[in-house]
Amino acid sequence: MTVTPLALTRPASATDALLRRLVARVPGSSGATWQLTEVYTGDTLVELPQSTPADIEQAFTVARAAQREWAATPLKERLAVFKRAHTIFVDHARTVADLIQVESGKNRQMAIEETCDPVMVMSHYLKRATRLLAPTKRGGPVPFLTSSTEIRQPKGVVGIIAPWNFPFATGISDAVPALMAGNAVVLKPDNKTALSPLYGIQLLEEAGLPSGLFQVVCGEGPDVGPTLIDQADYVMFTGSTATGRVIGERAGRNLIGCCLELGGKNPMIVLEDANLAETVQGAIFGAFGNTGQICMHIERIYLPASRYDEFKTAFVARAEALDVRAAYDFGPEMGSLVSVDHLRRVQSHVDDAVAKGATVLCGGKARPDLGPAFFEPTILEGVTKDMVCGVTETFGPVVALHKYDTVDEAVALANDTDYGLNASIWGSDLGAARAVAARLESGNVNINDILATAYAAKGTPSGGVKTSGVGARHGDQGLLKYTDVQNLAVLKKQVMGPRPGQDHEKYVRSMLSGLKMMRKFRIR
Repeated sequence: MTVTPLALTRPASATDALLRRLVARVPGSSGATWQLTEVYTGDTLVELPQSTPADIEQAFTVARAAQREWAATPLKERLAVFKRAHTIFVDHARTVADLIQVESGKNRQMAIEETCDPVMVMSHYLKRATRLLAPTKRGGPVPFLTSSTEIRQPKGVVGIIAPWNFPFATGISDAVPALMAGNAVVLKPDNKTALSPLYGIQLLEEAGLPSGLFQVVCGEGPDVGPTLIDQADYVMFTGSTATGRVIGERAGRNLIGCCLELGGKNPMIVLEDANLAETVQGAIFGAFGNTGQICMHIERIYLPASRYDEFKTAFVARAEALDVRAAYDFGPEMGSLVSVDHLRRVQSHVDDAVAKGATVLCGGKARPDLGPAFFEPTILEGVTKDMVCGVTETFGPVVALHKYDTVDEAVALANDTDYGLNASIWGSDLGAARAVAARLESGNVNINDILATAYAAKGTPSGGVKTSGVGARHGDQGLLKYTDVQNLAVLKKQVMGPRPGQDHEKYVRSMLSGLKMMRKFRIR
């Protein structure tokens, strides 16, 4: 692993004045603040206000007032905001990446790639929203005399709870289709990573989004979450399965919908005919991209016994050669974990595995010489299900290698988990790889890729099965979930019952005969 002495200068765009202006958007009537720090150094950047329940209620009041006017705005005018926003977001991508790096500690490449996600979401729904939100006329129960029209109405105010690992992508991308559909949004970013989504809201308002329509509240989850859920008309959450259960239960009590993208213990299956160089490079990103802090990243790799040693040797060598350090340029291949607290969690998973018999092939230690929350790329062997990291999502740069003898065994091992968010299959025979994919219990499956091909396909829904989530983002349902359906039915002539003087028996015969005729001529 490459080591370079720590010498950092905060990006010029992340000025104290900008940071203060961004956090000034956050209501905090109690005066309580959170010290938002630069991850690479641990230095305090700005004091982030913490919102009280009264602050959250007021944010929803303002949002509801703005939403009524926004919902009455013609869809064409709403979409025009996002056409302008698309250009503005691209033009300010470097500043957004600076803020993402400052608050999360990820490397530059991952920060830049994160800035692309809201732009891709805007582009997709700018093409689909008009058709999806248009009234759809359908047939009624009596041909020619009745009709039924599906009308899409906005939910109202959508509460979004965004995670710290991709704060800009989730905080803004999840809001875009909700706003296009005519809703307002109240966002709760993680305290650690509030800057980039706050800046994204500023950019949306520069594009013409009405002031007050997109609110932000901040605080620790247990302090802020209950009031936010109780005030919202729909909740979008990305985070841990444990927290997702709590949110789902509260949303259920309130009889509102929710979409939950939760944890994963994602497997990678390498087939015998896989290209070694491509597979190793894929595994490097799968395990260590974003320092392992991706919901869809790989924590388990299953290798055929015949190729286990050659893959292990190449994979370990490549991991040990990774350029890991703090820098605001494109040099490092891996950055920091998000916090010292999270580093302790990752370290505890590795220590538990080693204590129970696992072998560390490389890494396994914190690197305080690189920064407060740096952890080495770590590859383990001999991980079993009695170890914490054998069954629980570690969410760090830690991956375990496993050997299999048959494809059936590999599939069984991959499915032997409560999670089902993402899976990756590598092989030259695409037909064989597709056959394996069909047997995996996973909401997303990538062949000869780790996650980007599935996640970047904005036209297809992306979500988890089992305990990895409920609902999905992207695809048509990624926008339609933020709407309610009104069924507008019209009866042109009173024919829904016996005619005057007609007895019920004759009416029933006529009705049943009509049903047969409709089926015969495929009218319904």
